[in-house]
Amino acid sequence: MAVRQALGRGLQLGRALLLRFTARPGLAYAWGRPGPAAGWGRGGRPGRAAGPSAEPGGLRLPGRYRFFRQSVAGLAARLQRQFVMRVRGAGPSGRAVFLAFGLGLGLIEEKQAEGRRAAAACQEIQAIFTQRNKLVPDPLDTRRWQGFRLEDYLIGQSIGKGCSAAVYEATMSALPQYLEKAKHVGPLPGREPDVVPQDGEVGAPGASAFPLAIKMMWNISAGSSSEAILSTMSQELVPASRVALTGEYGAVTYRKSKRGSKQLTPHPNIIRVFRAFTSSVPLLPGALADYPDMLPPSLHPEGLGHGRTLFLVMKNYPCTLRQYLHANAPSPRLATMMILQLLEGVDHLVQQGIAHRDLKSDNILVELGADGYPWLVISDFGCCLADEHVGLQLPFTSWYVDRGGNGCLMAPEVSTACPGPRAVIDYSKADAWAVGAIAYEIFGIANPFYGQGRAHLESRSYQESQLPELPEMVPMDTRHLVRALLQREASKRPSARVAANVLHLSLWGEHILALKNLKLDKMIGWLLQQSAATLLANRLVGKSCLETKLKMLFLANLECDSLCQAALLLCSWRAAP
Repeated sequence: MAVRQALGRGLQLGRALLLRFTARPGLAYAWGRPGPAAGWGRGGRPGRAAGPSAEPGGLRLPGRYRFFRQSVAGLAARLQRQFVMRVRGAGPSGRAVFLAFGLGLGLIEEKQAEGRRAAAACQEIQAIFTQRNKLVPDPLDTRRWQGFRLEDYLIGQSIGKGCSAAVYEATMSALPQYLEKAKHVGPLPGREPDVVPQDGEVGAPGASAFPLAIKMMWNISAGSSSEAILSTMSQELVPASRVALTGEYGAVTYRKSKRGSKQLTPHPNIIRVFRAFTSSVPLLPGALADYPDMLPPSLHPEGLGHGRTLFLVMKNYPCTLRQYLHANAPSPRLATMMILQLLEGVDHLVQQGIAHRDLKSDNILVELGADGYPWLVISDFGCCLADEHVGLQLPFTSWYVDRGGNGCLMAPEVSTACPGPRAVIDYSKADAWAVGAIAYEIFGIANPFYGQGRAHLESRSYQESQLPELPEMVPMDTRHLVRALLQREASKRPSARVAANVLHLSLWGEHILALKNLKLDKMIGWLLQQSAATLLANRLVGKSCLETKLKMLFLANLECDSLCQAALLLCSWRAAP
């Protein structure tokens, strides 16, 4: 039936083309309206104009333009006559060629119509789930003009420290339900902000009493003015929420700065900064032991820091990905869904024109849902590339240009780049490469790009044949994808969106991939079924279900082209011996 319809449509198109070519050459289009061609008489032969205003619109063109026009029309007439003579004089073979021509046109037209239907369906599904995927409002948004001072917070124990900051658990009076749990730990006299004593002094409350985390940046070179701090540490503000800087002194200066830093829109797999402000550096628990050199001289005689720095308020997550994997061994299916979450977050960054450039298991936070499954969140944007002027194409004019952090997980196109007057580093697939390397850790294998020895690989020199094999228990599609993400040539590497779609199709679309004749219409039918089932599951089970959340992300980012690329990749891998 489809072939008959295509043939009929093709014959209609072919007939229309034939009529177009066999039309009387004396008929032309003047300024978009059919009518007699200027300067032509009957029979298509050149002749005198019918009147003084024979040109379109009543204009008389100079003689050289009329001659040019007549010459082109005569050439068109000759071409039309030759085409008709060849088609009519060729006999049955000519008619067969015309029939094949019509059939080809019909098939092309049918394929284009199918593609248009698929693209329209994907856009409609995407629009529905984009609205459904809106994040829960920030916990501090209900108290819009609070939380912009360090004194507003009750600070607990240290959560951790990195190469540029220390992180502490915290709560505030704007969240009375949490403050009630911690009120038995009174503030220490003479200390601002309020600081909860460490274990052994007074019984410290559990982690649930501190829903927030405060990140205190170490300020060695930014100076002590709010304007200089916000400008120098602007990368940390890329994931800041819409009201994070409201009311902060110097925020207007930051927003009007010419640095061109981008602001990242919310995503479930990317950290959100609820508040950002500058304040004097306090003496927090463990500071003298953990980072004495970063303190100002007023707090430590040998300190190198300035007296004022940047503070970021975020959600308090139980652990990092490294800590989670140290205590847990996720199943192959769960590990695949964890990789999928990272790819969804990286794809959102790429769509916003931002590169993280420091992806590692220490910079990925984990939250456990009600079902006990982990939800991954990308954090720590201190090394990111988020410049409005360059996007993901960084001019690499000298070795002084910052290529990002974490040299071990630096993509080959970044680690092997050489500076020059026209050299550019493309970061569009660099974070996806890092996800491929982190996948080894998620599947319980040592990251091949860490450590030393014969098993250690360097991104600038490794060969794809040297990559260690993932265990047989890992799904075949996931094994193929990890190797594809770690290809040296970025042009051969799938984008984060295509890679995420590969895992989505592998996880939820096994029966549609098993079809020998996979067509777009069947794919759209499957997508509609998934949409209905996901909406129903979201109402009955709730958004805490890991699979439901992932399916909603998949449908909210649905694109026909990237979905087809993912399906082709999967089919090629499964067809390979």
